[in-house]
Amino acid sequence: MAIPRLTDQPGAIALAAQIRAGELSPREAVEAAIARIEDRDMPIDAVVVCDFERARTAAEALDGQAPGDDRPLFGVPMTIKESFDIAGLPTCWGHERFADNIARRDSFVVERLKAAGAIFLGKTNVPPDLADWQSRNPVYGRTRNPHDTARTPGGSSGGAAAAVASGMVPCEYGSDIGGSIRVPAHFCGVWGHKASWGLVPMRGHAHPMLGQDARAEVALGVAGPIARNAEDLALLLRLTATMPLPEQVRPLAGCRMLLVADYPGSPVDDAVRGPVEAAADALQGAGVQIARSSDLLPDLAAQQRSYMKMLNIALARGMPGPDGKRASASDWFDLLDAQARCEEAWRALFEVYDFVLAPPAPVLALPHGEGRVFDGKLTINGREEDAGAALAWAGLATFPNLPSTVLPVGESQGLPCGMQVIGPRWHDLGCIAAARAIGDVLQG
Repeated sequence: MAIPRLTDQPGAIALAAQIRAGELSPREAVEAAIARIEDRDMPIDAVVVCDFERARTAAEALDGQAPGDDRPLFGVPMTIKESFDIAGLPTCWGHERFADNIARRDSFVVERLKAAGAIFLGKTNVPPDLADWQSRNPVYGRTRNPHDTARTPGGSSGGAAAAVASGMVPCEYGSDIGGSIRVPAHFCGVWGHKASWGLVPMRGHAHPMLGQDARAEVALGVAGPIARNAEDLALLLRLTATMPLPEQVRPLAGCRMLLVADYPGSPVDDAVRGPVEAAADALQGAGVQIARSSDLLPDLAAQQRSYMKMLNIALARGMPGPDGKRASASDWFDLLDAQARCEEAWRALFEVYDFVLAPPAPVLALPHGEGRVFDGKLTINGREEDAGAALAWAGLATFPNLPSTVLPVGESQGLPCGMQVIGPRWHDLGCIAAARAIGDVLQG
């Protein structure tokens, strides 16, 4: 159950500990990260907006200071998804007409992470409108998967996952409405967390067409961290969450988990099913109770239909859809009712099961394509399937507003494979802790 690794660089917490111990200064940590970007990024093209001089200035300001307990990321260099505002840097969401849209203030997430001592080196690549499982656009070009540059790192946080996987930076922050954190983590062999909806404010993460003062909270859309280990995910989430979260740390042995490996209308390729099933078998051997079906699951086909309707309306913000029709207020309230029923069904399920395990996507990292992934076909077990149906695996946790942590669980054909660990709403830290424990089991 080998998991491809590209780097032995320390994670964010380990790097912060080195800085606190005086083993290197913030300036040295920043210079080392800049050197890695300059050395590794040309074939990958992940870090597309560089802010090196301001990073050096920020690091120099920290040199000689005492970190303090309130700055756990003191001196740690990182990057962030292009769609998050950083004052003085462009936010274009992949559109040439917004290439000169310079942010006036930092986004909420950037503010929180800077206050914790992080130093931002720049921003990472996305697809236009954050609406693809590839990360390429006419402004910054195409980002490539560090494991195989002929393949995509995923999207829309693809540049973020590629930067972490290649060791250029220890951690990142992305956003997710259609798997945009979870799929890149899966494709690149790193850890990612989709937060419970409403946990991390999205201020400063708004499409530039709406203007910089637009409210950024969107139905279904969330933010979340990307890292190379569970501990860093938990720290980054604690630093950006706006409410205290239950820890819910418990031993794996005796946990009850439901494996969902089949979804109506969205088959899973054997290259993904194999590592996920093997992970479930290993957990069963470690004392975890694994169920492979349950009558408590909501009607997944109905959930997917409602998710796609809500997703399209949320992304279009009420503009006409592909059929030329606008959603009415009644349409929207009907979807809210369906979502509430779905949330209640999942709440009842989590009274019986501690966590749900599932693939993040039905395929491994895809070869590069010219069109959007969702507008074409996917080859799954030798058959051509509608690519849009693959979003069902993202919607599994997104529509009912649940947290989901992706961890690497193995590999197929030299490419990494991840698995979702989904839990009750607001039990984000429990998902991350369970993922960490699962990773420990899989790594022996």
